[in-house]
Amino acid sequence: MPKKKIILTGIGASPGEIGGRVEIVNSSKEINGLKECRIIVSSFLTPDLLPEIKKNKYILGMVTDRGGRTCHAAIVARELGIPYIAGAMNATKLLSKNKEINMDGRKGIIYEA
Repeated sequence: MPKKKIILTGIGASPGEIGGRVEIVNSSKEINGLKECRIIVSSFLTPDLLPEIKKNKYILGMVTDRGGRTCHAAIVARELGIPYIAGAMNATKLLSKNKEINMDGRKGIIYEA
């Protein structure tokens, strides 16, 4: 079995393994506009975005450039059972919209699909 290529690492903040397409988000409007299952990637998930995340059934996982295991987004992700990787520096620069990735929210690793 071939070894998966690691794209990025961060802090495993909510466990779970998932694969899917990336959606770069920076506003609640972008989260509301999701109509297909995606892994959302943002520089940081501010408290005003989190109610929208709770309402959106299309979010498979979350990745942020900043944050940690105890940030508000991590707590929400664990509550919702959504894998989350915080502190994945430059995720918003290295991951592009619609890129297929696999993520491990426990280990904090993002792999090529």
